[in-house]
Amino acid sequence: MTEIELLVQGPFTRAMARKAGLTDRMLQGKSFERVLPRVWRHVDHAMTDDDWRVATALTLPPHAHLTGISRIQAAGLDYGPKLPVRYVVQGDLHLAFDNVFLHRTKLLPPLDDIGVTIEAAFIAYASQTRVIDAIKVGDWLLNRGHLDLRVMTKLAEEQLWRPGSNEVLWLVDHLDPRCRSVKESELKAVIRFAGLPEPEVNAPVDVGPGAEVVGDLVYADYATLVEFEGMQHQQDRAQYRRDLDRYELLRDHSRRYVQITNEHLASPRVAVGRVYRALLKAGYDGPPPRFGEQWRLLFAPVVVAVGPRDYGRAA
Repeated sequence: MTEIELLVQGPFTRAMARKAGLTDRMLQGKSFERVLPRVWRHVDHAMTDDDWRVATALTLPPHAHLTGISRIQAAGLDYGPKLPVRYVVQGDLHLAFDNVFLHRTKLLPPLDDIGVTIEAAFIAYASQTRVIDAIKVGDWLLNRGHLDLRVMTKLAEEQLWRPGSNEVLWLVDHLDPRCRSVKESELKAVIRFAGLPEPEVNAPVDVGPGAEVVGDLVYADYATLVEFEGMQHQQDRAQYRRDLDRYELLRDHSRRYVQITNEHLASPRVAVGRVYRALLKAGYDGPPPRFGEQWRLLFAPVVVAVGPRDYGRAA
């Protein structure tokens, strides 16, 4: 593939264009369009989320660093707003571009080869997002080994003045590395914040000699599983057949289960209600779900859940 063909497939700088043999006059023609200062694209190329991260890195100075949800997405997470791409810079650099948010700080957080460290990125994200989103993202990072809670806690405690530090210290008790997907985290969170008993996560369930089923959320005391049914369970035929066999095995061994879909989670009270009714059938006689102050906090910004405080030195 020639260098010119590579330019057609993504954003590039003037220097990259010249190396490929394009003149300034060519860049000013109808075939190319400037997307950010010093960065162009071919008019036939549709910018992807990854392209915007690349373009932002090309246009910003090297002392600007990827941060927040943008840094977390660079680690592989497909969740959260892709734009604006978030960067942090130390000092008073004032730049304003479309699809780019540049946060200025008096002291940079720890850095790695991609941007700020994951621990620093999650602290920044916690200052900007809702409780439920922070839990989902934090669980995903923990499950995949990207986030070290001890490192993050130490950083937050040492820099309590930094936005997000108090927030992550509050969040730690709500994070669970056992959740394998953001939807499992969401389901567990709505159950917990509604005041229902807390289930085990991805726990084994005995279904006879030499057989075992791992449930998404398991109430061992009530022989009940809560299973999240994502789109892959409907679209992947092999997965669909495995699910049928799995649920038949559970029924044969008197294990109750309740299935929760994306549509149920779109109305969280509906999802909680389905879990509650399943527990009642299994003999649960505890309090019903509560949708009061604690429940509302789940959908509020983390800064609201933590409450007002003095940030100390300006960030």
